[in-house]
Amino acid sequence: MILAEKIAQLRKMSGMSQEELAEKLQVSRQSISKWESAQSVPDLKRILDMAELFGVSTDTLLKDEMELAVGGEPAESGSAGEALPALRQISMEEANSFLSLKTVSAGRIALGVMLCILSPIALIMLSAAAETGMLGLSETQAAGIGLTALILLIGCAVALFITCGMKMQQWEFIEKEPIETAYGVSGMVKERMEKHRPKNARDIAVGVVLCVISCLPIFIGLILELPDFFMACAVGLLLAVVSIGVLLIVHTSIISSAMQALLEEGEFSRAQKEENRRNESVMGIYWITATLIYLAVSFLTKRWDMTWIIWPIAGVGCALLAAILKVLRAKQ
Repeated sequence: MILAEKIAQLRKMSGMSQEELAEKLQVSRQSISKWESAQSVPDLKRILDMAELFGVSTDTLLKDEMELAVGGEPAESGSAGEALPALRQISMEEANSFLSLKTVSAGRIALGVMLCILSPIALIMLSAAAETGMLGLSETQAAGIGLTALILLIGCAVALFITCGMKMQQWEFIEKEPIETAYGVSGMVKERMEKHRPKNARDIAVGVVLCVISCLPIFIGLILELPDFFMACAVGLLLAVVSIGVLLIVHTSIISSAMQALLEEGEFSRAQKEENRRNESVMGIYWITATLIYLAVSFLTKRWDMTWIIWPIAGVGCALLAAILKVLRAKQ
């Protein structure tokens, strides 16, 4: 292993991001990135600092013939020491294939989420039109047509989710298991991440702003005291604006997370992967319960214009649950 590979592996074994390691060594994140992609070499002081920080000798870092064993201790190549389990190595070709497929899937998954948000619009507007006698439909007919449209849109969304999931199944290990990237892959991914960063920031900002201002049509309708049908149209406009905002956020977030997964950073660090593995069954039950609550509340109240708020609340609850589980394990 060369120095660049050892720095990256020791950092990941320690559960640190590039930013965290840079802070401890009092250098920039770009410096860590260049060291790990072999674009530059740390000076002697930084090598000594890293040896002390990771609990290894300078020989372990500098000598290519010395591999890393469990716990980061040195193990001579071919020695009888216990070596780290072999990690699945991701080649440059595999990394590009993963990112390309993830980019295509991001658009389809984002579209599926958008369809789910748009699905109750027809039901809301047709029901309001039936109450006012605008379309000559009974309330039962309006409800039937609206529910048919809702189910069709959700069915299309589910089909998109399933097909994307099946196509990405071969790459699931990248997001769930420790990996090792071939020489040059980290540099390529970091370069793509830097190019994507401005678009990611823009899409997130626009998406959040759209979600925030989506309620304006309802407020305007209340101020103008518009009839019920026009208020239903305002609700439909609210959902349409929210769907566009969520589309932007989901699309760019999936692309960013794919690059983080290859770098094993953020939510895809090795420490976090282990935490996610432990929480997998609990989180599965949690999201099934959240889905059942959403469907039950929506069908019982028939307020599809309001029940979507359950999802952001469930997202916050998910993060809170993960934090609680982490604290409980730490106490054990």
